[in-house]
Amino acid sequence: MGNVNKNRLYDAFGELIYAVAKADGLVQTKELDALHTILSGHPWAKEIQWSFDYENKKNHSVEEAYKKAVDICKENGPDPDYEFLFEVLEEVSKASGKVEMSETDVIEGFTSELKERFIRDIEEAE
Repeated sequence: MGNVNKNRLYDAFGELIYAVAKADGLVQTKELDALHTILSGHPWAKEIQWSFDYENKKNHSVEEAYKKAVDICKENGPDPDYEFLFEVLEEVSKASGKVEMSETDVIEGFTSELKERFIRDIEEAE
């Protein structure tokens, strides 16, 4: 579990959260509020928030942020912290009152890419 240092992993979380928030074309105030709420109390909140803010400030494309995040998570391998990540992604995507298809596509794409990679890793290890 966890081949990547936690800083890099939580950077990836921030990048992916940004990709979901930006997927509908605009990072909305409600999404930012939801992110602050769900991160409050998380031990790595500052790192995740910094990464999100960096992507947002630079106005990186959804594809660019998504690819960086997926690459780091694939390198990291299975990790129990992904459960928290999926909670955050869900909360941010629901924040505006309606989950956009583009946001769902980002989350589902990420989930399936990681599953495929981890299944392949398991099969290669057997």
